[in-house]
Parts: sequence; C-alpha cells; structure tokens
Amino acid sequence: MMKSVFKLMGAILLSLTVISVYATPVDTYEFKSVENQKRALELAHSLRCPQCQNQNLIDSNSPVAQDLRLEVYQMVDAGKDYDEVIEFMTSRYGDFVLYKPRMEPKTYVLWLGPFGLLVVGLLIGFFFVRKQRISQVEEQDISAEEQKELDRLLNRDDQ
Repeated sequence: MMKSVFKLMGAILLSLTVISVYATPVDTYEFKSVENQKRALELAHSLRCPQCQNQNLIDSNSPVAQDLRLEVYQMVDAGKDYDEVIEFMTSRYGDFVLYKPRMEPKTYVLWLGPFGLLVVGLLIGFFFVRKQRISQVEEQDISAEEQKELDRLLNRDDQ
C-alpha cells in the first residue's frame, strides 16, 4: 500500500515538474552580432507590453510580448535603427507602447503637468504663509484702561 502511495506521489511530482518546464518559454533567438543583441534588448526594455500594460517586453510572458520581442529582434538584425523600430511599433500599437512618451502637444499634460502642480502648490503655500505672517504682525489697539492695567502689571514684576 505504501509503495503505491509513494509511486503516485512521485508521478504527480514528475508531472508537475514537466508542466512547469513547458509553462516558462525561453527566447532562443540567435543574433548576427553581440552589438545587435545589446541594441535589441535595449529596445525591448524601452517598449511596454500592450497586453500587460505595466511590464516591458522583456519582463512580460504574454504571447503578444513574445511576438513583439521576436519582431524587435528580427528588425534589429535586419539593420533597422532605433527610430525605425520605434516608429513601426508606435504606428502599429500607438504611443502606449512607449514608456517615455514623446514631447508632443497631446502629451504636454504628461510632461508639464507635474511642474504646473508644483507651481500651484508653491503659490498656495506662499500666500498661506504670507497671510499668517500678516495676521500675526497686525497690532491690536488697546484702550487706555487696558494700557494702565498692563503698565501696573509690568511695574509689579519689576519690584
């Protein structure tokens, strides 16, 4: 009985190991030169996976990312430069595939928005601090009776 349980557990463990090997595909593209490989990997790191949305093509395991990695590798090996590959990918998938969007009128909010918010925050802080200082500096007029009482209290402390 125990032998059959161990055999069953061994079979399950072996099948899980085989399944996990098939579940993690590995890119085995052979480049024409080491320089092409470096350029292709750099490009694939700078492009976002259209399906995963928050991973680059290298980090993503989705089928779309695998296809795009292969496309980038082939284009670089074919002699395409950085701009040609980027232009191809953005024409096909839009500016979404770029981690660093271009400086264009439609992306001004992305590039200039944080600076605008910083300026607005600084202005609000400046006016708030200024208002606080002005309200503290304003002298309060006191009546003659209050002044006499103050003088009397101050003289008492001096004695």
